[in-house]
Amino acid sequence: MLSIGIVGLPNVGKSTLFNALTDAGALAANYPFATIEPNTGIVPVPDERLTVLSTLYHEAPIKPATITFVDIAGLVEGASKGEGLGNKFLSHIRTCNAIVQVVRAFDNPDVLRSDSSRDPEHDIAVILTELVLADLQTVDNRLPRVQKDAKSNPKLKPQLDTLEEARALLDAGEPLYKTAEKFDAEAIDWLQKELQLMTLKPIIYVFNVDEVELTDDKMQSQLKSLVAPAPCLFVCAKLEEELRSLNEADATELLASYGQSQSGLVQLVHAAYELLGLQSYLTAGDKEVRAWTVHRGATAPQAAGVIHGDFERGFIAADVVSYPDLVAAGSLSAARAAGKVRTEGKSYSMQPDDVVEFKFNVSK
Repeated sequence: MLSIGIVGLPNVGKSTLFNALTDAGALAANYPFATIEPNTGIVPVPDERLTVLSTLYHEAPIKPATITFVDIAGLVEGASKGEGLGNKFLSHIRTCNAIVQVVRAFDNPDVLRSDSSRDPEHDIAVILTELVLADLQTVDNRLPRVQKDAKSNPKLKPQLDTLEEARALLDAGEPLYKTAEKFDAEAIDWLQKELQLMTLKPIIYVFNVDEVELTDDKMQSQLKSLVAPAPCLFVCAKLEEELRSLNEADATELLASYGQSQSGLVQLVHAAYELLGLQSYLTAGDKEVRAWTVHRGATAPQAAGVIHGDFERGFIAADVVSYPDLVAAGSLSAARAAGKVRTEGKSYSMQPDDVVEFKFNVSK
């Protein structure tokens, strides 16, 4: 399951944004918000196609793809050394696929800044420094063991080289996602799986701004320059909170009054999918219509495996129709009669608008 950790210094609007995003997600998709544990929520990925397909398939139940948002304990300087709730903060980040850092870019005398916070540039640097220091500690803890093992097993020399290169970069204050080109895919995969290094995780910056700054291009350009080339969004947590109690039509009207066409949740989902190289394909029938998340470039068998491992192991073929063609035809049988349904094999790369029925056979 895709999980995104929302991080930030105290009093930047992190928890307000978390609550707004999760509740807004439940409202927009008419899908129950689920709390698994404190500060963790599962929300549906907004997808208008599912509603259309549900109508096409006699009001079939909708099951959207989901994202888990984790509102991670507020960070203070020294978290890498256990200050504040540092250890809890860092352990939660390690389990997430991506990081969203909420950065305070609003002025409100009623909301005091924490001792760790000064301005956007400083606040960004604080969290980045803490992540780098925590990763450096992780590498230093593993390095002696790998050095010892590599002496007796020359095949481990590439791992040692990777670890020493990572240490040098971190010691210089460089987050690893900015220098990933120095490592091959195998090295990055090893660092991610074995050490769960946090500065290798993709990061999206969300600047929490006042309502009037949502359309302030000059201000936004200045803030973008602080984090480039990392993706960033401009969201007003206060406005997102207002959207929670509104129906879809009223929420759309309120967003439009501030020059916005999408809620913060929709923007964040799109940014996360783009950053992580994800896409959704669809399955549809009278029992349910559903979206499934896969990596871009996933083959048909790999996509089938997301539904069930047996589907991938026993994959035979996939009947595929594009969503626009299915909707235009009005039914699967009509799309088939029009020649819009095609049969794809094991080498087929899934496309975002694919509506698929997998054929498989698992021998006993």
